[in-house]
Amino acid sequence: MAGKQAKTLTTEQVGDLLFYADHSRYPIRNRVIVLLSAKAGLRAAEIAKLTWSMVLDPAGQVSAVLELHDSAAKNRHGRRIPLHPDLKSALEKLKGRGGAEPVVQSERGHAMTPLSIVVWFNRAYKALGFEGCSSHSGRRTFVTNAARFAHKAGGSLRDVQLLAGHRSIQTTQRYIDGDSDAQRRLVSLL
Repeated sequence: MAGKQAKTLTTEQVGDLLFYADHSRYPIRNRVIVLLSAKAGLRAAEIAKLTWSMVLDPAGQVSAVLELHDSAAKNRHGRRIPLHPDLKSALEKLKGRGGAEPVVQSERGHAMTPLSIVVWFNRAYKALGFEGCSSHSGRRTFVTNAARFAHKAGGSLRDVQLLAGHRSIQTTQRYIDGDSDAQRRLVSLL
């Protein structure tokens, strides 16, 4: 993988990012942007292309599962992602009319572009003083945390791969940050 990978975020840093979003000009929309990245693992382009038809159930309520269509996913590799309770709550507050309407809209009511999502994250990280972070940091955090907790949920790395929408398990493995404290504990058990 060329270049540096985006840094993963700690729980406290995600909290700081949500605090920043909550005190911005469009707090509900910006909270949704952060949670779509950190709690659903979406890429900036996927956040920009997400429509209400992918989020709402047939009764027009926020579903328990986000259905990312092939048309919105990288390499047309759509997936189903169970909604984290915080994300579901934020989507219920933001709730749009449905259908093809974009979930994340600009102040003019149009879909935000992937670049505008990237710029929003860059400004947030700069304001918070987080170095080495990018719009991909939330996604890497999601994949890393999912991998760490997969065994507790009775899952495997394959489940993490499917949630991330990766075609290759090797790609998923590259996203996962190691934990030096866990490594020390593992070695002490040997």
